[in-house]
Amino acid sequence: MSVDTPVERDVMEYDVLIVGAGPSGLAAACRLKQLATERGQEISVCVVEKGSEVGAHILSGAVFEPRALNELFPNWKELGAPLNAPVKRDELHLFYSAAKSFKFLDFMIPTTMHNHGNYVISLGNLCRWLATQAEGLGVEIYPGFAAQEVLIDEQNIVRGVQIGDLGVGHNGEHKADYAPGMELRAKYTLFSEGCRGHLGKRLIERYNLASDADPQHYAIGLKEIWEIEPARHEMGLVVHGAGWPLDVVGTANTGGSFLYHLENNQVVVGLIVDLSYSNPYLSPFDEFQRFKHHPVAAKYLEGGKRLSYGARAIVKGGLNALPKLVFPGGALIGDDAGMLNFAKIKGSHTAMKSGMLAAEAIADKLQAGSEGGDTLTGYPDKFKASWLYDELYKSKSFGAAIHKFGALIGGTINWIEQKLFGSKAPWHLRDLKPDHETLKLASESEKIVYPKPDNKLSFDKLSSVFLSSTNHEEDQPVHLKLTDPSVPIGKNLPMFDEPAQRYCPAGVYEVVTAATGDKRFQINAQNCVHCKTCDIKDPAQNITWIAPEGNGGPNYPNM
Repeated sequence: MSVDTPVERDVMEYDVLIVGAGPSGLAAACRLKQLATERGQEISVCVVEKGSEVGAHILSGAVFEPRALNELFPNWKELGAPLNAPVKRDELHLFYSAAKSFKFLDFMIPTTMHNHGNYVISLGNLCRWLATQAEGLGVEIYPGFAAQEVLIDEQNIVRGVQIGDLGVGHNGEHKADYAPGMELRAKYTLFSEGCRGHLGKRLIERYNLASDADPQHYAIGLKEIWEIEPARHEMGLVVHGAGWPLDVVGTANTGGSFLYHLENNQVVVGLIVDLSYSNPYLSPFDEFQRFKHHPVAAKYLEGGKRLSYGARAIVKGGLNALPKLVFPGGALIGDDAGMLNFAKIKGSHTAMKSGMLAAEAIADKLQAGSEGGDTLTGYPDKFKASWLYDELYKSKSFGAAIHKFGALIGGTINWIEQKLFGSKAPWHLRDLKPDHETLKLASESEKIVYPKPDNKLSFDKLSSVFLSSTNHEEDQPVHLKLTDPSVPIGKNLPMFDEPAQRYCPAGVYEVVTAATGDKRFQINAQNCVHCKTCDIKDPAQNITWIAPEGNGGPNYPNM
C-alpha cells in the first residue's frame, strides 16, 4: 500500500475518487455534482468499478425503501427510476419442519418488517439507473477496472488507488498484452466496495478503525430469479421466513428466507445464513436448495423456470460493529463501513444516505478551499445527526438477540423492544464472538446429508454458477490467497473437515484425494462469484480475497 512503485504508470487526478459503483458510491457521486451545481463549484468526480459494467456485481434481495432516493432525486418517478413493483402485502412465516409453518398475524410482525411504501426491485438495475443520472451530472464512471492497492504517502495519507495490472500470467510473469494499471489520485477517496471490501478491510486494519467497535458479523445471502406461472404470481407480495431449514428455536444456525414478487411474472427467492453458524458440515447452498421444496415456496416455484443465481456476503453487525468512518484523505461508506440495518434486512437506502452524507462533508471542505488529505470529521458529525444513525441505533441489539437466543426467542425479544419499548428498551445486547471462531470441531458435530437436487426446484452448484455468467481470465494469478498453504489439509481438514468445500456457494474449494490416498486443497478460482464468504468464515483466517483482473467475476443481468 505505497505510492512508490518501480513500474511507470499513467496518472489521472480528480477532486474525488469513489471505489465501487454500488448504491452508496453512486449516491455520493450524484450528490457531489448536485452540490457543485448549487454552489457554483467545480468538483471532478470519478467512479471506478471492478465489474464488467455497473450492476454486474450487484446482488440484493431486494425490497427497497425509497427514503434516501426521495432526498437525492425527488422526481425519480419522472426520471424513470426502475421501481415498478410497490409492495402490496407482507407475509412472515416461522418454518418448523420441512412441510409445516406458522404464518404470523399482521400485528405479530415486527415493525421493521412492515414494507408498506417500499418496492420490490432489482438493485443492479437501480444502480444502472443511478449511473446514468451520475453521468448526466458529469461524473466519470469506469467499469472493468479493479482497484488493487491503496495509494498512501509518507505522511500516512490516502491519495487514491492503483488499478490492477492487466496481462499478468498465473506465474506472475508479464504476458504479451501486459498493461500496467494506472494510478487514480484524488483529494478525497471514498471506499464503497460493499460488504468486506478488500481495500476497506486493509484500511480498517491500518488505521485501527475498529478499535472501539464490536466484531463485525456477516451472513451469506443466496438468491435466484424465477419466471413463474402467471396464476401463481402476485406482484408486490413479500414473503419472509425464519426457522427451518436452519434452527427453529436453537442458536447454532440462524438466518432467514425471502420470496419477493417482481413485475413480469418473476419472483426472487433466497436464503440468508448467518456466518455465526457452528456446524462445519453445514452448506448454505444446499440449505437454500432444500428450502425451495417447502410448500410455502414450492407453491409459487413449481412449473416455473430458474433464470439466474448468485450469492453475496451481507454485513450485519449494525451500529455496535461500525468502525470509525474516516482516515486522512478518505472515508468508508455503505457496506464497506457496515451500514446495513439487519432488523429491516435492508441496506440500500442506508448505503445511499451514508454516501450522500460523505459527499456533503467533502463539498463543504472543497468549498472552504481544502486541497484534501485531511480527515473528513464533518462526515461522522453529519452521520450522528442524521436519520441514518437514529435508524441504526434503534436496531442495535437485533442481531445479538438472534445470535444469543435463536430465531424464535430472539425474534420475540426484538418484537418486545420494537412494539412495547419503541426501540428504546433498557437492555443493550452485544455479540463479541467473531464469526470465524464459532465452528465446533467436526468430531463434535452431526454430519448433514443433503438430498440430491431434482433439477426442478433444486440444483447443483456448477449449473447454478453457470447461471451467474461468472468468468475470469484463466491465465492470471489466483485471487484467493493462502497465507499458509499447509493449513487447509494440515489443520482445517482434521479439525473441521475443511469447511471451505461447503461454505463456498460456487464450488471454488475442493479437497482432492489422489490414488495414493494423499489429499490436496484445490482452488477453482474461475468459479468465484466474489461473495467474500471464504475471507470471512475460514476458521484459521488463512484465506484473503483480493480483486482479480477487471471484468472478472459474475455478470448479473438484473440481480
